[in-house]
Amino acid sequence: MATTKAPGTRTPADGATLACVYALVMTCIPAMLVVKGLPLAVTPGMAVGLVMGVLWFCAQLVTTLGVAKGRNAARTALFLFASAQLATYGVATYGYLPQDELQAIDRTLITMLAVISVGIAVTDGVRGLDRLDKLLKAMVVGATFMAFVGIMQFSFAFDLNQYLMLPGLRPVGEMTYILERSNFRRPAGTAAHPIEFGVICSMAVPLAIHYALRGMDHGGAHKRWWFCLAILAVASMQSLSRSAVLGLAIVAIFMIPAMTPKRRVRALGLILVFVAAMRVLVPGLVGTLYSLFASIDVDPSAESRRRAVERASQIIPDHLLLGRGMGTYIPQKYGWLDNEYLGTLVQSGLIGVTLLIGLYLVAWYCVLRARVATTDPRIKDLAVAIAAAIAVPAITSATFDLLGFAVATGYTFLLVGAAGALWRIVQEDNAARGLPIDFLPPARRPRRASRPEKVRV
Repeated sequence: MATTKAPGTRTPADGATLACVYALVMTCIPAMLVVKGLPLAVTPGMAVGLVMGVLWFCAQLVTTLGVAKGRNAARTALFLFASAQLATYGVATYGYLPQDELQAIDRTLITMLAVISVGIAVTDGVRGLDRLDKLLKAMVVGATFMAFVGIMQFSFAFDLNQYLMLPGLRPVGEMTYILERSNFRRPAGTAAHPIEFGVICSMAVPLAIHYALRGMDHGGAHKRWWFCLAILAVASMQSLSRSAVLGLAIVAIFMIPAMTPKRRVRALGLILVFVAAMRVLVPGLVGTLYSLFASIDVDPSAESRRRAVERASQIIPDHLLLGRGMGTYIPQKYGWLDNEYLGTLVQSGLIGVTLLIGLYLVAWYCVLRARVATTDPRIKDLAVAIAAAIAVPAITSATFDLLGFAVATGYTFLLVGAAGALWRIVQEDNAARGLPIDFLPPARRPRRASRPEKVRV
């Protein structure tokens, strides 16, 4: 149900608790750290995701743990995507694979099963609006911490990651979190790359906006969420990433039309003030971001993406349906694609890329269906925020290899699970009120002023 718990009551650990732990582990522990003593590079977030999958499976065997059962569009889409990954793995490993590609496909399969388990566990294990709020707020807090680390890297060349080396973990690869672009330091926060860092910050922006506005409209804390929003927006700009700027634009396109006319004007004015403030506080930053789009025709990264299409077109016909194997297209070996849809088409085939697109579409279906099937204004606004957050990875996947970055992938599947959980919450709430689970409230039409009857003379 979409009701909140009574003040002072303590909620026992549930699926939302585990999902919060997953979100914070993914963002507060550097992405380049993996668990010691394992033959494969398993990150702490991956380990938590696998644990969530095992617990979800065990909970489905009983009826006393409060885990939801029954059909859900998001869960079905996640199961289909998992089935496609297993089929691709079976076809790819049936024949010969070089040792490096075999290790890559093994690790990729485990990674994908972990994030899919997270999405399914959130869909079935997050029960009630207050628990969903808890998860989404944890995602905002985790992304804000990552953004703060990135701002410190950009402004002072101070890398907080050196103090986040936890016992039992070891670095894999080079621990480089600060790159350069156009004479600016380009931070990555705790993520693996500045592009991933910027996209994650953009994904959290609509959630921060939602809780800031909800606090103002319905009472409750809102200053802390405005603070988180400011940190996330600044970090997105400082990532010096086209994907991050595109993500912010996507958020504005989704969020602003859903606001009241008066609030739309304020939002547009606030955007202009923010851009002006960034231009004054960090001279040259806004101009650099503008040049990234203005000079895209001659930019080396754009040219690399065009060459990637030529390389991929030579591979796709040989593995059209299920691809050559997820993770087997090693960028250092074959060249960068920088396009998740193209990469999925190469590695998982036409079936895989279709189900990936379907995953985003189903998540949008869940939140938009929840929006029209409820009369609760909090849920209506939350549906728009989740839809905007999902739109960021869905659209920016065409600009970078989303599934190649663990934190961005984890946050994407958390949002897909949150979409399924929101739709389930609305259905259960309608059922508790004696309404059909897919109840559609009648559209309200403005009343026309009654006209005086004409008197015939």
